[in-house]
Amino acid sequence: MRILHIYKDYYPVLGGIENHVRVLAEAQAADGHAVTVVVCSLGHFTSQEYLNGVHIIRAGRVCTLASMPISLSQPFFILRQKSDIVHIHSPYPLGEISAWIFKRKIPLVITYHSDIVNQKRLLRLYGPLLRMILDRARIIIGTSPRYIETSPWLFPSRNNYRVIPLGVDPNIFKPAGIPHPPGRRLLFVGKLRYYKSLDTLFHALSALSGVVLSVAGSGSMKKKWTNVAKQAGVADRVHFLGEIPDADLPELYHNADLFVLPANCRAEAFGTVLLEAMASGLPCITTEIGTGTTWLVKNGVTGLVVQPDDPAALAEAIDSLLSDDAMLKRMGCAGRARIEAEFTSNRMIDRVMKVYAEAVGVNSA
Repeated sequence: MRILHIYKDYYPVLGGIENHVRVLAEAQAADGHAVTVVVCSLGHFTSQEYLNGVHIIRAGRVCTLASMPISLSQPFFILRQKSDIVHIHSPYPLGEISAWIFKRKIPLVITYHSDIVNQKRLLRLYGPLLRMILDRARIIIGTSPRYIETSPWLFPSRNNYRVIPLGVDPNIFKPAGIPHPPGRRLLFVGKLRYYKSLDTLFHALSALSGVVLSVAGSGSMKKKWTNVAKQAGVADRVHFLGEIPDADLPELYHNADLFVLPANCRAEAFGTVLLEAMASGLPCITTEIGTGTTWLVKNGVTGLVVQPDDPAALAEAIDSLLSDDAMLKRMGCAGRARIEAEFTSNRMIDRVMKVYAEAVGVNSA
């Protein structure tokens, strides 16, 4: 099968969607499919390469508007690719429009990773077109039933959606062979973007004695949140580690006692880092924002769920878990079991291929 993936970025750019596209594309290529990924480059020039069997086209970028790279040549490359299935990873308006215009006769699958949340002016203009694109898709993949149920954009298209959660390799992320002594070490992993709400975590940390936090990731909020940590009086207990290579992530999870994702809005649609933490045997604390985060983290089973933007509630949840080693261990084991049962990358890849077969009208049995 000739498979065309469309998104804005690809490895070595790191992020939840970027990592998902890479895992999916490389597995499909390894299985003998002809896989092309069309994205935007980080600069003005176009480049092409084959990486782990995947043909990657990085179209030259003119500029970036409202977090979306603008490329005049990307639609041309999308038009030229011969494909049996087009898989768009949304939100990405330029890619969606290009596929909608140039690939009308090719079965279209859309993985709807997130609503457009922050760019409200763009959404007012783009909204009617987005409706038409979603209606044109053969199948829409939602990463959690929770997001499909709560998205105003997916609700009208409920008749052609499938739930396929993201997945991780449980052999890469797994509990440490020799557990470290219990401590008071928190971990956050992710892009430093506004919706991660690390300021809430810093204020919660100010109410907790002896608790240290490692922050892995980079992003536009780094400078502001460094100042917030100072203002909250916790700068000496917050360690900004910067971007961590994928190969070093497992050890980072092994050195923590508790994972915290304090997101405050729907832009945090799923939380792949929660999968990584759970696979590593870490209990998780996250927030109730009406997305996949609280579908992944079962409150009281694999971790705790609190309301967003509530430092006091977050501090109480952190303290309650760090003060109970038996509960930490029990929740960590439950999280690992949940990953093995439902959220492996192999299971995710198999489900996507069945959707492709359905979309092109082939019996997948």
